[in-house]
Amino acid sequence: MEQGNQTQMSKFILLGLSEEAELQPLLFWLFLSMYLVIFSGNLLIILAIVMDSHLHMPMYFFLSNLSFVDICFTSTTIPKMLWNIQTQSKVITYAGCLSQMYFFMLLAGLDNFLLTVMAYDRFVAICHPLHYMVIMNPKFCGILLLVCWVLSVLDSLLQDLMVLQLSFCTQLEIPHFFCELNQVIQLACSDTFFNNLAIYLASGLLGFIPLIGILSFSRIVTSILKISSSGGKYKAFSTCGSHLLVVSLFCGTGFGVYLSSAASQNSRTTPIASVMYTVVTPMLNPFMYGLRNRDIKLALRKLFS
Repeated sequence: MEQGNQTQMSKFILLGLSEEAELQPLLFWLFLSMYLVIFSGNLLIILAIVMDSHLHMPMYFFLSNLSFVDICFTSTTIPKMLWNIQTQSKVITYAGCLSQMYFFMLLAGLDNFLLTVMAYDRFVAICHPLHYMVIMNPKFCGILLLVCWVLSVLDSLLQDLMVLQLSFCTQLEIPHFFCELNQVIQLACSDTFFNNLAIYLASGLLGFIPLIGILSFSRIVTSILKISSSGGKYKAFSTCGSHLLVVSLFCGTGFGVYLSSAASQNSRTTPIASVMYTVVTPMLNPFMYGLRNRDIKLALRKLFS
């Protein structure tokens, strides 16, 4: 096959989760329902936190940012998938694919960093309660958020620029419902060694950061066991348990997909695994952090009344 840089006129074909025609209406309504739950659930959390002055605290500041990122995160992939199913078109332009990859990686990185920062916030609140407001002051929270944005932008920009250097041939079918980085790289005709190396290094680094947050839960558990009241123990365990579940689900499936990208070539299991961290986790967040939180429920009642 003759190799050539045809990226300026290339179009990719998104094969989606299934090529069976009878499953397309089911997938459309399923993902539309999930997207509406994600959008409305996270939007309600943002409105509740913004409108209630009692929730203007570090924990809810990061939660509102996480909800905003989750809305944008799913909006980079699901609307395009729904549009392709509705129009029976699987085409995405080269520029559209690059843009989707950039914003997807940017928002995925933000999700990853925010979950880590929220774990640190819970660590300070439970292990150092008397110094919580001193440590987690507004200036420090703003710096943490800025660092999350800078690291995410740099990572996504680097990965996207490296894809720009690749040449693509005629086989441009992506066995996925969106332009995932490792799937696009596998279609390149040119050498992808440095692209794969960058994926492994970034996945390892970005995966190590939330691991630190997960390990901090061991100290959190020790501090919780020292709480005298059973109600306090239950509330602390409930909050930390929900966060640990979300972090494990998001990071476990997300980094598993990228670290096993070489082994999963031409596999239909990768898109299914990607659904877990691209759709399921953002859909669970409003329930994990909102409906199980007494303060959020009170704020929602005030909002609707």
